[in-house]
Amino acid sequence: MTKIFPYEDLRQYSKVLLWALEKQLNAKFKNRDIIIIKYDNLAAPLAETLFALLIEKHLHPVLETSLTPAMKAELYINSSYGQLTFFPPGKAELYGKAQGVVRIHAPEEIGAMEEVDPLSIMANKKSMNQFRQRIEKRKIHSSIAWTECAYPTQALADSAGLSLEDYTTRLMRACYLNMPYPDKEWQKIADKTAEIADWLTAMDIKTIRMKSELCDLYFSPGPNRKWLGATGDNIPGYEVYISPDCRTVNGYYYADLPSLYMDRMIYGVRLEFADGIAVGANAMGGEKFLLDHLRVDGGARRVGEFSLTDASISRVDHFMAQTIIDENFGGESGSCHIALGQSLLGTFSGPPEMLDKLFMESLGFNTSEVHWDLVNTEEKKVVATLADGSVKTIYENGKFTI
Repeated sequence: MTKIFPYEDLRQYSKVLLWALEKQLNAKFKNRDIIIIKYDNLAAPLAETLFALLIEKHLHPVLETSLTPAMKAELYINSSYGQLTFFPPGKAELYGKAQGVVRIHAPEEIGAMEEVDPLSIMANKKSMNQFRQRIEKRKIHSSIAWTECAYPTQALADSAGLSLEDYTTRLMRACYLNMPYPDKEWQKIADKTAEIADWLTAMDIKTIRMKSELCDLYFSPGPNRKWLGATGDNIPGYEVYISPDCRTVNGYYYADLPSLYMDRMIYGVRLEFADGIAVGANAMGGEKFLLDHLRVDGGARRVGEFSLTDASISRVDHFMAQTIIDENFGGESGSCHIALGQSLLGTFSGPPEMLDKLFMESLGFNTSEVHWDLVNTEEKKVVATLADGSVKTIYENGKFTI
């Protein structure tokens, strides 16, 4: 298999991924800790290099390959319901004992599942609901770390309108792999975004309004909330985010960046919110999929995340056809994104053991099978109204005003 990255860059990438896992745990791994590497076939060069690094660190790497497009088509189109919802024995035990997971995305095709009924995909996802909930519970207790990244493929490059060489160079730059010590650069980014997150949390913000040419969105962060910065969940990851009180979202939102979700490319999503619910929705491309997805469950029409990315921090300045990269878009004007669906429980400011279902609902945390990020890159102004009634601009000209 041809290696797009030189070995030394793969080695640096692997070190950054290990940093991301340990950042989430706030601790170094111990000898014989289990790290799962879940990867697409085309990402084998990075998986091999990461495997070697974990062996060198006296850890136990366990490999898990993802389904190919042909396998997915067989599963979603030709399987019985029992096969579609089958959960393999031993998987829950493995993930229950693992201390870290690295997911490497390297799609062979973009849009391969466009003809598949999304209800089949959601039925498969729902069969893993309890499994995902256990993982999320471990994550908020810092007993497992999970980070996601991308490896360049021709399909990604074509969808982004770039040559494979240009795509690879942009991804390397976004991950700071062109720096002598990329993991140290990521620690600087984590420190900077944590400083911004602490600044926002300390303000005691009651409402936020985000305005751009095509957006006018306002909401309350809600009680018992904290903002979070780059914690190593994604590489690259520069965003500062919160899960707002989903019941308070009102106004209009437009995603000018295409969104790759469930192997589909959706363009020009427009949403109208009233009292927390998306009461209007359309898209320039993929509208039927959008409308079908909003009916998946009761939380699919609500907002689970609001995020801002500072253009002075982000190195992503081109559409990359991979959401974990695109949600960190910087460019000239920075970006924001909302996520339809599941809230991020790490933004709860209290002890995680308090977060049972009823308490989550009382605080306005959303619950859903969905978590769909939609990115806006327009020039925008974000204004906060504080508890004392004063108004403060927190984001303008693509940057936080800290």
